[in-house]
Formats: sequence, structure tokens, C-alpha cells
Amino acid sequence: MNENKKSWQLLLVTSLGVLLVMLNMSTLNVALPELATHFQSGPTETNWILLSYMLFNTVLILVFGKISDLYGRRNLYLVGLVSFTVVSLLCGFAPNIWFLIILRILQAASGALIITNTTPMITDAFSKQNLGTALGVNVLVSSVAQLLGPVIGGYLTYVLDWRWLFWFNVPIGIIGIIWALFVIQPIKGKVKAEKFDVLGSLFILFGLSGLIIAFSQAGTTGWKHIVVITGLVVFLLSFLCFLWVERKAESPIVDFSMFQNWEFSMANLATFLNSLARSSIVLLIALYFQVIYQENTFKAGLFVLPITGGVILASAMIGFLGRRFSVFALSTSGLLCSAVGMVLLVFNSDANSSIYFLLIGQLLIGFGSGMFMTPNTQSIMLTVDPKKRGMANGLRSMLQNMGMVISTALSLMLVTFNLPNHLQSKIYAGANAQVTSSELTLISKGFQLAFAVMLSITILAIISSYLRKGRQKEDIETEVEGKSNVKQKAL
Repeated sequence: MNENKKSWQLLLVTSLGVLLVMLNMSTLNVALPELATHFQSGPTETNWILLSYMLFNTVLILVFGKISDLYGRRNLYLVGLVSFTVVSLLCGFAPNIWFLIILRILQAASGALIITNTTPMITDAFSKQNLGTALGVNVLVSSVAQLLGPVIGGYLTYVLDWRWLFWFNVPIGIIGIIWALFVIQPIKGKVKAEKFDVLGSLFILFGLSGLIIAFSQAGTTGWKHIVVITGLVVFLLSFLCFLWVERKAESPIVDFSMFQNWEFSMANLATFLNSLARSSIVLLIALYFQVIYQENTFKAGLFVLPITGGVILASAMIGFLGRRFSVFALSTSGLLCSAVGMVLLVFNSDANSSIYFLLIGQLLIGFGSGMFMTPNTQSIMLTVDPKKRGMANGLRSMLQNMGMVISTALSLMLVTFNLPNHLQSKIYAGANAQVTSSELTLISKGFQLAFAVMLSITILAIISSYLRKGRQKEDIETEVEGKSNVKQKAL
């Protein structure tokens, strides 16, 4: 398919689907205190409103990536959009927190169907020359939606009710369904006789579930609690079993041969580390302003807008910069910019610091992320066989979402880890929390620790992105040398 009207229409309609899914990744970030109050839930149950969605979306993206390669992408995309809309309507009627968590799992499954088919359809629809621009639009929509989520969520919660965090999805979903029926053309999958890797998928689910349970419990019970230890053991055993099963599977859910390409491997590692470092920043900032500055949900959402502004600014420039600089240069520079922003957050997150440095730090993190994601995604999608792009995108999305869910669990654990029990619940009380100045100092140190850990992870991401350059040179030299030897033998 060449770049014609239908290609750009496909980009727009799939971007609407991405908008819907990614908004729901973050609209609840700023509304957690309201939900905790409404359902009278503790820290663990409240955390799982977020974590359940992220966990199952992460695992099922990889599962559905494989399925879409086998059975075609259009129908699965439409199924995801329809089910997401219906489940969003039901979420608003949830009678208790555990019923809501179950609905969030179903919502996550629907979102995974949407996300896993979006990038491959765009990659198939555009030529290499314009693919960077198309993916840039897709990444921009995804990033802006995720970052605007707290603002929209805060406003809806403050003006209307928490139920509208879900009900606002319904009209958007209906528009997306009708639009997609007319725009997206049927795309055939591969041979349907190929078996699906059920065991590999289950081990991914068990392993990530164990890890997230361990992180979510460690903040309140400590690392020596039986639940935490059990979660870590389940994660380790599941990971080892996954590696063993995938090596013997007839149709593995992860084709490890793709990792023989050094650029592909380093780009995916950088994707995971960047997501692990950046994803929880919006949640942390939203909670920070509600607890430390006693702001309501709407104002707290406004304080995370600098990240959105940074992403928009970078995305507007990335098409121009992408024609003049390499993927390596843009990706690594973006991560360096994010690291500088993290430094500002670490040294300006105590109760007496100026908020201006927090805003500037967020702007730099957003700009750096915008600079990193588009070229890095392009690098991943163009280094694999087109027939495996569904699997490659599923893997990329899974690693990115895995970073999100671990980042959320890890950051919440770090913030509450050194707090006494009576202060841990006040993190989720938001503006309703009644704390003394000495307690505010203790709470702010928890946020400072979380930002410091995210900075350390960003530095690891910079190293991963940088390492792809050296091996690329070696591969080119080896290829040239090999061709030279062939010519000499021929002579």
C-alpha cells in the first residue's frame, strides 16, 4: 500500500484507538485518593486498580501480537475496540473495588487487542521514507494521551464523579468502531495451522504477577513477608520455565532469533529501561502535589502538563530531526535530556523546594521521551522480517508496558517503604490527608528516593542506547570483510 488517502485515514483511526487505550492507562493516576475513599479500600487494593490493568495489558499484548500474525489484524482490532467500549460502560457501575478490578482486567485485554495491531498496520501501510513520520504521529498520540490522562481524570473526578473516568470512553469508542469499519481493509494472516504457545503465555502471566505482587506488598509489609518472598520465587521460577519452554516450542511466542540482531536487542532493552524510569513520574508528581501541597485532583493533574508539553514539542521536531540525524543520535540524546530532568526532580522534591524546578524537570523528561520513542520504535520495526512485525511490535509493546507496571509498583513501594503504617495510607488520601510538617518532610524523602531510583534506571537506558552504535560498526566491517573474502576466492 502506497501513501494515499487510505494510508493516512488508517493512521488517524488507529490513533483514535491508541488514544482511548492510553488515556485509560493514566486517568486513574490522579483519582486514586477518590477511589480509595469511595470504596474504603486499603493501599494494596487501591494499587491494584492501576496494576491489574497494566499487568494484563502487558502480557496480552505479546499474546495477541502472535495471534494477529496468524489470523489477521483488522478483525482483532475491531473486537478489541467493541469490547473496550462495552467494558468501560460497565466499569462505571462497579459495586465494589474487586468487581472494578476484574472489569479493569477485561478492559486491559481489550486494549491489548487494539495496541498490538496498530503499529504493524501502520508499518505495512507506509513506505520506509514516510514511516518515521507516521510512527511519530502514533507515538505522539500515545504519549500525549497517557500524559493528558491525569488532567482529564482530575477534571472529571472534580467536576462530575469517578464513574465518568470510564463513561467518557463510550462515545469515543463508538466513533472509532464506525470509522474503522469503513477505513481499515481486511488483512490476511499467515497459515492458521501454526500452533499457539499457551505455556509460554501462562509463564509470562505468572512471572509478572508474582513480581508485581511482591513489589506492591513490600512497601507495606517489608521484604521478608511470606507474600513478598512467594511472589519473587514465582517470578524467578516462571522466568526460568519460560526460557526453557520457548527453546523447545514449535511456535514460540517470542522468537529469540530476533535478538541475534544487536540493534534490535539494544533498542528493546532501552525501551524497557526508559519506560521503567519514566512511566511512574506522572503518578508520583500527581500524588506529590495532592499530599505535599494539598491540591485537589484537577490542579494536581495540571501540574503534570509540562511532561505533555515536552513530548508534544519533541514530536513536532522529530520528523525534521530524523532526516538529519541517526536513530542512535536522537535516541541517546533524548535519554540524556530525560536524565537531566530526573536530576532536577531528585534535588527539588523536598517540602520546601520551589515548584518551578519540578516543572522544568518534567518538561525535560517529556522532551527527552519524545525524542527517544519515535526513532527507537522505527529502529525496532525495520530490523525484523515484515512477516514478524506483529510479534516484534507485541514484544516492544510488552516490554514498554512491563516497564510501566513495574515502574508503578516499584515507585509506590519506594515512596511508602520507610514510612510508618499510619502515614502509608495518607499517601492515598491526597488533599484529605492531615499531616504535620515533620511528617511532610518524611513523606517528601520517600518521593525523593523514588526519583533517585528512576534517575539510576535512566542512566542504564542511556548506556543501552549508546552500545548499539559500536556493534553496528563491527557488523558493517564484518560484512564488508566477508564480501571481500568472497571476491578474492572467486578470483
